[in-house]
Amino acid sequence: MTDKKQGAACRRATGRRLLAAAIAALLSTGALAQQKTLYVGMNGGDMERAFAQHVFPEFERANDVKIVVMPGTSTDVLARAQARKDAPEMHLMFLDDGVMARAISMGLCEPLNEDPVLKELYPTALMKGRMAAGIDVGMTGLGYNTRVFADRGWAAPASWMDLADPKYRGKVVFQSASGSTFGLHAFLMFNRIQGGDDRNFEPGFRQWPASVGPNVREYIPNSEPLANMIQSDEAALFPLTPTAIARLKRRGIPVEYAHPKEGAVILMVGECVVARNSEPELSQKLALYLLSAQAQAKALEWAGNFPSNKNVQAPADNAEALKRFQGYMANAKILDWDQINAARPAFNTRWNRMISR
Repeated sequence: MTDKKQGAACRRATGRRLLAAAIAALLSTGALAQQKTLYVGMNGGDMERAFAQHVFPEFERANDVKIVVMPGTSTDVLARAQARKDAPEMHLMFLDDGVMARAISMGLCEPLNEDPVLKELYPTALMKGRMAAGIDVGMTGLGYNTRVFADRGWAAPASWMDLADPKYRGKVVFQSASGSTFGLHAFLMFNRIQGGDDRNFEPGFRQWPASVGPNVREYIPNSEPLANMIQSDEAALFPLTPTAIARLKRRGIPVEYAHPKEGAVILMVGECVVARNSEPELSQKLALYLLSAQAQAKALEWAGNFPSNKNVQAPADNAEALKRFQGYMANAKILDWDQINAARPAFNTRWNRMISR
Protein backbone atom coordinates (compact mmCIF):
# COMPACT_ATOMS: atom_id res chain seq x y z
CA MET A 1 0.00 0.00 0.00
CA THR A 2 1.33 3.42 -0.91
CA ASP A 3 1.98 6.03 1.72
CA LYS A 4 -0.94 8.00 0.31
CA LYS A 5 -3.34 5.07 0.67
CA GLN A 6 -2.01 4.23 4.12
CA GLY A 7 -2.62 7.82 5.22
CA ALA A 8 -6.17 7.77 3.90
CA ALA A 9 -6.89 4.47 5.68
CA CYS A 10 -5.46 5.85 8.92
CA ARG A 11 -7.58 8.95 8.63
CA ARG A 12 -10.72 6.84 8.06
CA ALA A 13 -9.92 4.66 11.10
CA THR A 14 -9.32 7.74 13.21
CA GLY A 15 -12.58 9.21 12.00
CA ARG A 16 -14.46 6.06 12.94
CA ARG A 17 -12.93 6.10 16.42
CA LEU A 18 -13.84 9.75 16.90
CA LEU A 19 -17.38 9.10 15.67
CA ALA A 20 -17.74 6.15 18.05
CA ALA A 21 -16.44 8.25 20.92
CA ALA A 22 -18.83 11.06 20.08
CA ILE A 23 -21.78 8.68 19.95
CA ALA A 24 -20.76 7.14 23.28
CA ALA A 25 -20.48 10.60 24.81
CA LEU A 26 -23.91 11.54 23.51
CA LEU A 27 -25.40 8.32 24.86
CA SER A 28 -23.73 8.91 28.22
CA THR A 29 -24.98 12.49 28.32
CA GLY A 30 -28.45 11.30 27.46
CA ALA A 31 -28.35 8.70 30.24
CA LEU A 32 -27.22 11.30 32.73
CA ALA A 33 -29.89 13.69 31.56
CA GLN A 34 -32.52 11.06 32.34
CA GLN A 35 -31.42 10.78 35.97
CA LYS A 36 -33.70 12.92 38.11
CA THR A 37 -32.62 15.09 41.00
CA LEU A 38 -34.52 15.63 44.24
CA TYR A 39 -33.70 18.61 46.45
CA VAL A 40 -34.11 18.30 50.21
CA GLY A 41 -34.04 21.27 52.57
CA MET A 42 -32.57 20.25 55.93
CA ASN A 43 -29.99 21.09 58.58
CA GLY A 44 -26.42 21.03 57.37
CA GLY A 45 -23.35 19.79 59.24
CA ASP A 46 -23.36 16.38 60.86
CA MET A 47 -26.96 15.60 59.92
CA GLU A 48 -26.43 16.44 56.24
CA ARG A 49 -23.27 14.32 56.08
CA ALA A 50 -24.93 11.34 57.76
CA PHE A 51 -27.91 11.39 55.41
CA ALA A 52 -25.84 12.03 52.27
CA GLN A 53 -23.36 9.26 53.04
CA HIS A 54 -25.50 6.60 54.74
CA VAL A 55 -29.27 7.19 54.44
CA PHE A 56 -29.90 8.55 50.93
CA PRO A 57 -27.59 6.26 48.83
CA GLU A 58 -29.80 3.17 49.01
CA PHE A 59 -32.79 5.14 47.69
CA GLU A 60 -30.61 6.80 45.03
CA ARG A 61 -29.40 3.45 43.71
CA ALA A 62 -32.84 1.84 43.76
CA ASN A 63 -34.53 4.74 41.95
CA ASP A 64 -31.72 6.09 39.72
CA VAL A 65 -32.02 9.50 41.33
CA LYS A 66 -29.62 12.02 42.80
CA ILE A 67 -30.52 13.68 46.12
CA VAL A 68 -29.06 17.12 46.77
CA VAL A 69 -29.26 18.74 50.21
CA MET A 70 -30.08 22.44 50.45
CA PRO A 71 -28.77 23.12 53.98
CA GLY A 72 -30.17 25.62 56.43
CA THR A 73 -31.98 26.03 59.75
CA SER A 74 -35.70 25.31 59.91
CA THR A 75 -36.39 29.03 59.61
CA ASP A 76 -34.12 29.28 56.56
CA VAL A 77 -35.77 26.31 54.84
CA LEU A 78 -39.25 27.66 55.56
CA ALA A 79 -38.34 31.06 54.12
CA ARG A 80 -36.96 29.42 50.99
CA ALA A 81 -40.12 27.37 50.54
CA GLN A 82 -42.34 30.38 51.07
CA ALA A 83 -40.39 32.49 48.58
CA ARG A 84 -40.75 29.82 45.89
CA LYS A 85 -44.19 28.46 46.76
CA ASP A 86 -45.52 28.84 43.20
CA ALA A 87 -42.47 27.18 41.60
CA PRO A 88 -40.75 25.16 44.36
CA GLU A 89 -37.07 24.32 44.07
CA MET A 90 -37.26 21.79 46.94
CA HIS A 91 -39.07 18.47 46.89
CA LEU A 92 -38.88 17.60 50.60
CA MET A 93 -38.12 19.72 53.64
CA PHE A 94 -37.15 18.85 57.20
CA LEU A 95 -38.39 21.30 59.84
CA ASP A 96 -38.67 21.46 63.62
CA ASP A 97 -42.23 20.67 64.66
CA GLY A 98 -43.22 24.23 65.57
CA VAL A 99 -41.92 25.56 62.26
CA MET A 100 -43.54 22.64 60.42
CA ALA A 101 -46.91 23.65 61.88
CA ARG A 102 -46.41 27.07 60.30
CA ALA A 103 -45.44 25.53 56.95
CA ILE A 104 -48.60 23.42 56.95
CA SER A 105 -50.78 26.42 57.80
CA MET A 106 -49.19 28.29 54.85
CA GLY A 107 -50.16 25.53 52.42
CA LEU A 108 -46.54 24.60 51.70
CA CYS A 109 -46.97 20.86 52.30
CA GLU A 110 -49.03 18.18 50.63
CA PRO A 111 -50.35 15.08 52.44
CA LEU A 112 -48.26 11.94 52.59
CA ASN A 113 -49.71 9.05 50.59
CA GLU A 114 -51.47 6.35 52.56
CA ASP A 115 -48.91 3.61 53.18
CA PRO A 116 -48.44 0.73 55.66
CA VAL A 117 -45.27 2.38 57.00
CA LEU A 118 -47.39 5.12 58.60
CA LYS A 119 -48.87 2.53 60.96
CA GLU A 120 -45.34 1.74 62.20
CA LEU A 121 -44.85 5.26 63.54
CA TYR A 122 -45.46 6.55 67.06
CA PRO A 123 -48.89 8.24 67.02
CA THR A 124 -47.24 11.54 67.97
CA ALA A 125 -45.11 11.41 64.80
CA LEU A 126 -47.98 12.16 62.40
CA MET A 127 -48.78 15.86 62.12
CA LYS A 128 -52.16 17.20 61.02
CA GLY A 129 -53.20 13.75 59.91
CA ARG A 130 -50.68 13.05 57.17
CA MET A 131 -49.49 16.55 56.25
CA ALA A 132 -46.07 15.78 57.77
CA ALA A 133 -44.38 13.08 59.81
CA GLY A 134 -41.49 12.99 62.25
CA ILE A 135 -38.23 11.44 61.16
CA ASP A 136 -36.33 12.35 64.33
CA VAL A 137 -38.25 12.32 67.60
CA GLY A 138 -36.58 14.07 70.48
CA MET A 139 -37.72 15.72 73.68
CA THR A 140 -36.78 18.52 76.02
CA GLY A 141 -36.20 17.59 79.64
CA LEU A 142 -33.58 18.65 82.17
CA GLY A 143 -29.81 18.50 81.99
CA TYR A 144 -27.61 18.77 85.06
CA ASN A 145 -23.95 19.15 85.91
CA THR A 146 -22.95 15.85 87.56
CA ARG A 147 -19.81 17.33 89.12
CA VAL A 148 -21.68 20.14 90.89
CA PHE A 149 -24.42 17.77 92.00
CA ALA A 150 -21.90 15.28 93.39
CA ASP A 151 -19.91 18.00 95.18
CA ARG A 152 -23.09 19.40 96.81
CA GLY A 153 -24.54 15.96 97.59
CA TRP A 154 -27.65 16.72 95.54
CA ALA A 155 -29.87 13.99 94.13
CA ALA A 156 -30.58 14.10 90.41
CA PRO A 157 -33.45 16.45 89.47
CA ALA A 158 -36.79 14.76 88.95
CA SER A 159 -39.33 17.49 88.19
CA TRP A 160 -39.72 20.68 86.18
CA MET A 161 -40.38 22.36 89.52
CA ASP A 162 -36.79 21.63 90.56
CA LEU A 163 -35.98 24.74 88.51
CA ALA A 164 -37.68 26.67 91.34
CA ASP A 165 -35.91 24.90 94.24
CA PRO A 166 -34.08 27.61 96.28
CA LYS A 167 -31.00 25.40 96.65
CA TYR A 168 -30.26 26.02 92.96
CA ARG A 169 -30.20 29.79 93.37
CA GLY A 170 -27.74 31.23 90.87
CA LYS A 171 -27.11 27.80 89.31
CA VAL A 172 -29.94 27.59 86.74
CA VAL A 173 -29.09 28.60 83.19
CA PHE A 174 -32.14 29.17 81.01
CA GLN A 175 -32.35 29.59 77.24
CA SER A 176 -34.53 32.53 76.24
CA ALA A 177 -38.05 31.31 75.52
CA SER A 178 -38.45 33.94 72.82
CA GLY A 179 -35.64 32.46 70.74
CA SER A 180 -34.91 28.93 71.94
CA THR A 181 -37.19 25.93 71.66
CA PHE A 182 -35.61 24.44 74.80
CA GLY A 183 -36.39 27.52 76.87
CA LEU A 184 -39.89 27.78 75.45
CA HIS A 185 -40.60 24.12 76.23
CA ALA A 186 -39.44 24.49 79.82
CA PHE A 187 -41.49 27.65 80.39
CA LEU A 188 -44.61 26.04 78.88
CA MET A 189 -44.29 23.02 81.18
CA PHE A 190 -43.85 25.32 84.19
CA ASN A 191 -46.92 27.23 82.97
CA ARG A 192 -48.96 24.02 82.74
CA ILE A 193 -47.99 23.03 86.26
CA GLN A 194 -49.17 26.47 87.44
CA GLY A 195 -52.56 25.90 85.79
CA GLY A 196 -51.97 27.42 82.35
CA ASP A 197 -52.15 25.87 78.90
CA ASP A 198 -50.94 26.55 75.37
CA ARG A 199 -53.32 29.50 75.03
CA ASN A 200 -53.11 30.94 78.54
CA PHE A 201 -49.58 31.85 79.66
CA GLU A 202 -50.70 34.10 82.50
CA PRO A 203 -50.09 31.60 85.35
CA GLY A 204 -46.52 31.01 84.22
CA PHE A 205 -45.68 34.68 83.82
CA ARG A 206 -47.31 35.51 87.16
CA GLN A 207 -45.44 32.85 89.16
CA TRP A 208 -42.05 32.98 87.44
CA PRO A 209 -40.55 36.05 89.19
CA ALA A 210 -40.97 34.54 92.65
CA SER A 211 -40.10 30.93 91.80
CA VAL A 212 -37.74 30.06 88.95
CA GLY A 213 -36.61 33.63 88.27
CA PRO A 214 -34.40 34.08 91.38
CA ASN A 215 -32.53 30.86 90.57
CA VAL A 216 -31.54 31.88 87.04
CA ARG A 217 -27.90 32.86 86.76
CA GLU A 218 -28.24 33.91 83.13
CA TYR A 219 -30.74 33.85 80.27
CA ILE A 220 -28.80 32.77 77.18
CA PRO A 221 -30.04 33.24 73.58
CA ASN A 222 -29.35 29.60 72.63
CA SER A 223 -27.55 26.53 73.98
CA GLU A 224 -24.15 27.26 72.47
CA PRO A 225 -22.64 28.79 75.67
CA LEU A 226 -23.76 25.86 77.83
CA ALA A 227 -20.69 23.66 77.35
CA ASN A 228 -18.32 26.31 78.71
CA MET A 229 -20.73 27.25 81.53
CA ILE A 230 -20.97 23.60 82.62
CA GLN A 231 -17.21 23.11 82.51
CA SER A 232 -16.70 26.22 84.65
CA ASP A 233 -19.47 24.99 87.02
CA GLU A 234 -21.52 28.15 86.41
CA ALA A 235 -24.41 26.03 85.11
CA ALA A 236 -25.82 23.26 87.27
CA LEU A 237 -29.37 22.86 85.92
CA PHE A 238 -30.84 23.71 82.50
CA PRO A 239 -33.42 22.55 79.91
CA LEU A 240 -31.91 20.24 77.29
CA THR A 241 -32.52 17.10 75.21
CA PRO A 242 -31.08 13.59 75.64
CA THR A 243 -29.41 13.90 72.24
CA ALA A 244 -27.68 17.17 73.16
CA ILE A 245 -26.64 15.69 76.51
CA ALA A 246 -25.12 12.67 74.73
CA ARG A 247 -23.09 14.95 72.45
CA LEU A 248 -21.76 16.88 75.46
CA LYS A 249 -20.85 13.65 77.25
CA ARG A 250 -18.86 12.46 74.23
CA ARG A 251 -16.76 15.62 74.67
CA GLY A 252 -16.02 14.68 78.29
CA ILE A 253 -18.31 17.33 79.78
CA PRO A 254 -19.77 16.28 83.19
CA VAL A 255 -23.46 16.25 82.37
CA GLU A 256 -26.46 13.92 82.48
CA TYR A 257 -30.08 13.92 81.37
CA ALA A 258 -32.95 13.83 83.89
CA HIS A 259 -36.46 12.95 82.74
CA PRO A 260 -39.05 15.08 84.60
CA LYS A 261 -41.83 13.10 86.27
CA GLU A 262 -44.41 15.38 84.61
CA GLY A 263 -43.05 14.34 81.21
CA ALA A 264 -40.64 15.84 78.72
CA VAL A 265 -41.86 17.88 75.75
CA ILE A 266 -41.79 16.30 72.31
CA LEU A 267 -39.28 18.03 70.05
CA MET A 268 -39.58 16.49 66.62
CA VAL A 269 -37.93 17.08 63.28
CA GLY A 270 -40.60 16.43 60.69
CA GLU A 271 -40.54 15.95 56.95
CA CYS A 272 -43.10 17.07 54.43
CA VAL A 273 -43.47 16.79 50.69
CA VAL A 274 -43.37 20.29 49.26
CA ALA A 275 -46.66 21.19 47.60
CA ARG A 276 -46.65 21.73 43.82
CA ASN A 277 -43.11 20.35 43.42
CA SER A 278 -41.90 19.05 40.06
CA GLU A 279 -41.60 15.36 41.05
CA PRO A 280 -44.60 14.58 43.27
CA GLU A 281 -44.53 10.77 42.89
CA LEU A 282 -40.80 10.41 43.46
CA SER A 283 -40.96 12.88 46.36
CA GLN A 284 -43.67 10.81 48.03
CA LYS A 285 -41.59 7.67 47.53
CA LEU A 286 -38.56 9.26 49.19
CA ALA A 287 -40.63 10.59 52.09
CA LEU A 288 -42.08 7.15 52.81
CA TYR A 289 -38.66 5.50 52.49
CA LEU A 290 -37.27 7.89 55.13
CA LEU A 291 -40.01 6.73 57.52
CA SER A 292 -39.10 3.06 57.06
CA ALA A 293 -37.33 1.07 59.76
CA GLN A 294 -34.32 0.39 57.51
CA ALA A 295 -33.75 4.08 56.73
CA GLN A 296 -34.28 5.19 60.32
CA ALA A 297 -31.91 2.51 61.64
CA LYS A 298 -29.19 4.12 59.50
CA ALA A 299 -30.19 7.59 60.75
CA LEU A 300 -29.96 6.35 64.35
CA GLU A 301 -26.56 4.78 63.80
CA TRP A 302 -24.93 7.57 61.81
CA ALA A 303 -26.80 10.74 62.82
CA GLY A 304 -27.95 9.89 66.34
CA ASN A 305 -31.59 10.46 65.33
CA PHE A 306 -34.13 8.79 67.60
CA PRO A 307 -36.54 6.96 65.29
CA SER A 308 -40.22 7.70 64.86
CA ASN A 309 -40.67 4.15 63.55
CA LYS A 310 -41.36 1.74 66.42
CA ASN A 311 -39.89 -1.21 64.48
CA VAL A 312 -36.32 0.08 64.35
CA GLN A 313 -33.81 -2.42 65.68
CA ALA A 314 -30.91 -0.46 67.12
CA PRO A 315 -27.27 -1.44 66.60
CA ALA A 316 -25.72 -2.89 69.75
CA ASP A 317 -24.00 0.34 70.81
CA ASN A 318 -27.27 2.30 70.45
CA ALA A 319 -29.62 -0.28 71.97
CA GLU A 320 -29.51 0.98 75.58
CA ALA A 321 -30.06 4.62 74.57
CA LEU A 322 -33.00 3.63 72.36
CA LYS A 323 -34.58 1.60 75.17
CA ARG A 324 -34.34 4.59 77.54
CA PHE A 325 -35.82 6.85 74.90
CA GLN A 326 -38.77 4.51 74.37
CA GLY A 327 -39.41 4.67 78.11
CA TYR A 328 -39.36 8.47 78.04
CA MET A 329 -42.01 8.43 75.31
CA ALA A 330 -44.54 6.90 77.73
CA ASN A 331 -45.47 10.28 79.24
CA ALA A 332 -44.06 12.72 76.68
CA LYS A 333 -46.13 15.86 76.15
CA ILE A 334 -47.27 17.33 72.83
CA LEU A 335 -47.76 21.06 72.37
CA ASP A 336 -50.53 22.74 70.41
CA TRP A 337 -48.35 24.65 67.98
CA ASP A 338 -51.29 26.30 66.22
CA GLN A 339 -52.27 28.04 69.44
CA ILE A 340 -48.69 28.81 70.43
CA ASN A 341 -47.73 30.22 67.03
CA ALA A 342 -50.85 32.40 66.96
CA ALA A 343 -49.86 33.97 70.28
CA ARG A 344 -46.10 33.93 69.72
CA PRO A 345 -45.52 37.61 68.84
CA ALA A 346 -47.28 38.80 72.01
CA PHE A 347 -45.57 36.07 74.03
CA ASN A 348 -42.12 37.07 72.79
CA THR A 349 -42.74 40.72 73.59
CA ARG A 350 -43.84 39.91 77.11
CA TRP A 351 -41.00 37.47 77.71
CA ASN A 352 -38.39 39.94 76.52
CA ARG A 353 -39.87 42.73 78.65
CA MET A 354 -40.55 40.82 81.88
CA ILE A 355 -38.06 37.95 81.89
CA SER A 356 -34.93 38.54 79.85
CA ARG A 357 -34.33 42.06 81.19
